[in-house]
Amino acid sequence: MFAKTTLTLAFCTLAGASALAQQVTLPLPRLLTLMPMGGQAGTQVEITLTGENTEDVSELLFSSSKITAKPVAGAPNKFTVSIAADAPAGVYDARVISRLGVSSARAFSVGKLPEVTRAKANNTVETAMELPVGTICNATMTKRAVDFYSFKGMKGKRLAVDCAAIGIDSRLTPVLILADAKGGDLKVNRTGGVIDFTPPADGTYLIKVSDLTYQGGERFFYRLALQEVAGNGPAPRQPQTQTVSAMSWPPAGLAEAAKMHESEPNNKAAEAQKITLPCDIAGSFFPAADVDTYEFTAKKGEVWWVEVASERLGLNTDPFVLVQQVKKEGDKEKLTDVAELYDIAPPMKVTSNGYSYDGPPYDAGSPDINGKFEIKEDGTYRLQVRDLFGGTRSDANNIYRLIVRQAAPDFSLAAWAVHMTLRNGDRAALSKPMALRAGETRAFEVVVQRRDGFDGEIEIGMENLPPGVSAAGLKIAKGKPYGHLILTAASDAKHGFSLAKITGKATVNGAVVTRPVRLASMEWPVKDAKGEIPAPRLMADVPVSVSDSEQAPLTMAPAENKVLVATAGDKLKVPLKLTWRNEFNGASIKVKAYGDGFSAIKEFDIPLKAAAYEAVIDLAALKIVPGDYTFAFQSLGICKYRYNPAAVPLAEAEQKKAAQMAEAAAAEAKKIAATDAEAARKAAEKQKQAEAAMATATSRMKAVTTAASPTDTVEILISEPIRVSIKPAAATTASK
Repeated sequence: MFAKTTLTLAFCTLAGASALAQQVTLPLPRLLTLMPMGGQAGTQVEITLTGENTEDVSELLFSSSKITAKPVAGAPNKFTVSIAADAPAGVYDARVISRLGVSSARAFSVGKLPEVTRAKANNTVETAMELPVGTICNATMTKRAVDFYSFKGMKGKRLAVDCAAIGIDSRLTPVLILADAKGGDLKVNRTGGVIDFTPPADGTYLIKVSDLTYQGGERFFYRLALQEVAGNGPAPRQPQTQTVSAMSWPPAGLAEAAKMHESEPNNKAAEAQKITLPCDIAGSFFPAADVDTYEFTAKKGEVWWVEVASERLGLNTDPFVLVQQVKKEGDKEKLTDVAELYDIAPPMKVTSNGYSYDGPPYDAGSPDINGKFEIKEDGTYRLQVRDLFGGTRSDANNIYRLIVRQAAPDFSLAAWAVHMTLRNGDRAALSKPMALRAGETRAFEVVVQRRDGFDGEIEIGMENLPPGVSAAGLKIAKGKPYGHLILTAASDAKHGFSLAKITGKATVNGAVVTRPVRLASMEWPVKDAKGEIPAPRLMADVPVSVSDSEQAPLTMAPAENKVLVATAGDKLKVPLKLTWRNEFNGASIKVKAYGDGFSAIKEFDIPLKAAAYEAVIDLAALKIVPGDYTFAFQSLGICKYRYNPAAVPLAEAEQKKAAQMAEAAAAEAKKIAATDAEAARKAAEKQKQAEAAMATATSRMKAVTTAASPTDTVEILISEPIRVSIKPAAATTASK
């Protein structure tokens, strides 16, 4: 898309071959791990967390009021988390508030089963950790090894073994093996699914867990659930986060449960399940190679829209729908294809492969279906639903929801922070929480999935922002797939936080409709996509913060807070004021624009350190029609950034104090060395502790000094929103 091309070109102009040595975007607070990464409803659990750029953590927050946390005294990275007894089972977002504001999210799971945390290595059959049936174990994967668990199985008692990893933000690709007491494999699952097992005899059984490529470490965590299963239904799965593709599901107003259920057998023509349209049916791609067939009558001229949800329910499926007309020719049937319905296309062009990103790493498309077919003549028709991945898989969990309806125009929305493309298509896909520095403006792409032929423009809005923060939605134009949201923190904004709300508003069939905008973000900060495929997901809420501990390197804003007025076909003059707070490389920054009607402006240069600049826009060349517009300028710059320089004098004072204490302890130890053996031993131990404290303080001093040293940092630079009113040109009178 245009924004990606602009950022790539600007970067190449600014940086060239030196990109390898540069930091990409200003540091943002990121919560990396929680251990354990979940808990049982109605209990308390002590959480140890890790993060980056998260000094001075003051709070651990969750996306549900039923989960609260208090810091553990004397342990800056520990919190006691309380989970209410009525907290629903599910995955929630956890975040911390730190010096730079709100962090990125990490999944925190709530379940109904008792939970344990693995405390020691269990990488052999002999050291297998005993896991009671009806328990969830929290653990991190051991690198280049297999984790072993043992349990007591009873003959005929059905069990489900489920290893949650990918769906809870883990980087683990789990391989799950169920084995006998000696380690002999009985069942294997390499796709992250559940093992459904009924012991053939009483005895001890083993569960083996490993990563597909035998990686491990604190970021390769998992939750292993072992529980009994009643009845013959699908084995239970642990809850998981939602992929970005789920942004278009469910349609507004859809009932929680379908009105009908498929009735097997319905694979063959003679077994086709009779239905009437419209319909709402729940079914499953089960057993392997299942083809569910539905038969209905329809009349010429009818247009029906078909929507299938399965992948958007969190399943590894690829639905396909075939609609055929059925005619009788004697004793034989003649089938004529009416429509083949495949994937929901992404609103924006996504990357063409998994490593060298030439599009956004956020894919709001889906293998699910939302398409239409038209009836050309009265008669009987059949609709078949199948999973293109389901030829050999027999998993009753692979369910679907089939809806056939007349056109119900609508739309769904998602937003994410603009990312930049670096070097030769290489992408830095960083988790970018809405943590603003004072004086900073940031841009978010807002994409739309249009449903059932809706083609109208959409106004983007945001509310419930912290004091000093404002937002302007650059509308999604008629028929367009995306727009932008511009978020600005005033230069004098104070530290603050709130849960905001993003919405899209449009007129559909004469009525004003408002829909929520789901926020998406990266699970992990990927600094080089050639080494790791980015993994984005939807967030549970929209947290926004502003920090006054640092200010943006550049604030670019209209010279006056007013609507600029111009005449169609004329030149639009945009006076800007610029506040430069950091040193920048080069002589100027190259500027383009976001915003419908203005995104095609000719690139221009703004000299570095210029306090004011007047941009001149040729409205005739842009062919902008009369109306009210909001747009923003955008660029890239390489600034000299210093991370938390205020920490240096504090660390220096701490180091000096530690050195004085070590010197005093050494002097005391020397003084009493020959007088009293026990006193000398205690003095020596005190000296040893003081020297260790001094070493720690010296190490910290070195770390904060290095971090505070100027570093070339590539940053996306966005102006505050610019409002324009374009008036019609005056009518001319032909001379007589």
